[in-house]
Amino acid sequence: MSRKRPPSPPPVIEGFEYVSLIGSGGFSDVFLYQQRRPRRRVAVKVLLHEWTGDHQRAAFDAEADLMATLSNHPTIVTMYEADVAADGRPYLAMEYCSRPNLGARYRSERMSVPDVLRIGVQVAGAVETAHRLGILHRDVKPANILVTEYGHPALTDFGISSTLDDAGRAEGMSIPWSPPESFAEPPRTSVATDVWGLAATLYSLLASRSPFEVPGGSNSSADLVARIESSPLLPTGRSDVPASLERVLATGMAKTPEARYPTALALARALQQVQTELALAVTPVDLLDEQGHVQEDTVDGLEDEDDVGTRLREVVSVDPRGPVPGVPGSGPGTPARTAASSPGSGSGGGAPLAVVTGAAAVEDDLGDTVHRSMASAATPSASSAASPDPAPGEAPAPARRTGVLVGGGIALALVVVVAVVLALRPDGGAPAEEAERPAATDVVEQGGPPADNLGGIVPAVTNLEGVDNGDGTVTFTWENPEPRPGDTYGWKVPDPLEETRYVEVLEPTKTLDADPSGRTCIEVVVNRDGAPSFTPKAACVP
Repeated sequence: MSRKRPPSPPPVIEGFEYVSLIGSGGFSDVFLYQQRRPRRRVAVKVLLHEWTGDHQRAAFDAEADLMATLSNHPTIVTMYEADVAADGRPYLAMEYCSRPNLGARYRSERMSVPDVLRIGVQVAGAVETAHRLGILHRDVKPANILVTEYGHPALTDFGISSTLDDAGRAEGMSIPWSPPESFAEPPRTSVATDVWGLAATLYSLLASRSPFEVPGGSNSSADLVARIESSPLLPTGRSDVPASLERVLATGMAKTPEARYPTALALARALQQVQTELALAVTPVDLLDEQGHVQEDTVDGLEDEDDVGTRLREVVSVDPRGPVPGVPGSGPGTPARTAASSPGSGSGGGAPLAVVTGAAAVEDDLGDTVHRSMASAATPSASSAASPDPAPGEAPAPARRTGVLVGGGIALALVVVVAVVLALRPDGGAPAEEAERPAATDVVEQGGPPADNLGGIVPAVTNLEGVDNGDGTVTFTWENPEPRPGDTYGWKVPDPLEETRYVEVLEPTKTLDADPSGRTCIEVVVNRDGAPSFTPKAACVP
């Protein structure tokens, strides 16, 4: 915020105690107050006396209404109340974010790539939510992303926002994070403006400078505008930023709005793909449904958490009295599933050592619950400890069920016993069909390391290209990088303002009528077992 003028005196507000000044802007001051009931610290934005005319008052009221509409989103600052103070100045009482905003941090702090990706996906969800409610922010920049006490980003300052129906105005934009069309005559704003602003913000967090700022050079407003309009975007200059993330930022800041990601959600998807590439946890996108409730958006509308993002592997539990699943000749037996496992996602009737690896895979996701169960299973019961050893030549006596999961050591011992019994014929020789049974090395390989919960992600198509046929049609083709039996494809014409459904096709090609606008675009996914690609791919033919 600007500090060229002295701040106005804090107003007396019933139910609030003044604490300190947070900052000053061109039209308002922000103060820290202590609310008496409920007792909490709040940030109070107060309009200046000279800006309390009808026009400014209407704009301030509009911001209050917008904040009220959006503030239940987890990545948008929460507004508590709006009223007029005793001295006649309107004010907004909002959530107080105690940590420095990103505008105060990006120049002095080297932010990690995982943190920037997480922030990007979370803020993209907030921007997408605003767009779906018909609201453009129009000033997405580091200083307008606050940070809560828990380290969560929170988008704020909808003071110059507008509705999509009134998107022609471009007043009050911050030059370093504004796209070329903001400086046109007349200036233009759209969904693509906020996509640029978010991409430019993420670039700043990585590069510790605004995208078209030249370190040590002239960076006046005129210089920045000229570079934004005509100069190519240079890489961030960091060796730990992957080329895929550099491409995402360059796409988000393409010179023409049509060449950028069509929606903030599409930008979020691209950032999630980079997270997957770097083996990072994928940050969910929080969106509002049609009833205004916050939901965690999954891949292309999949709302079943078992479909992709939170899939858990099956766990095989072995009853020491009964047959061993997956071992030929051990009798009938069916692997037991935990309540959290999803059908078809686990190891099924795999090798016995899957007992250990399956438990480890769920422990990664369920934490102490499984850990405690395994710990109790590792302690033998009193009854089992008192059981006498079998006499020579006799079969081992059945063990009693203890009501807990069998420990890894017990399961491994059971595997050895069963393997010995099955490996020998009555006369002590090796069976003739030995080649048909899994070897000990096969058992270990089938167990394998614990799989992460993103192992079911469907890959994106590659080599998506389009050709103008010259007869008013355009033919697009693509490739499936990891084809599997039953794979199909989904296509749709991307719409920046509306989520449309994919149309299924069996072959990797689709011919469309040329768009009258002169630019024909398509978005394609791979469909596999009811789930689409984690990241859709899009291409356009001019």
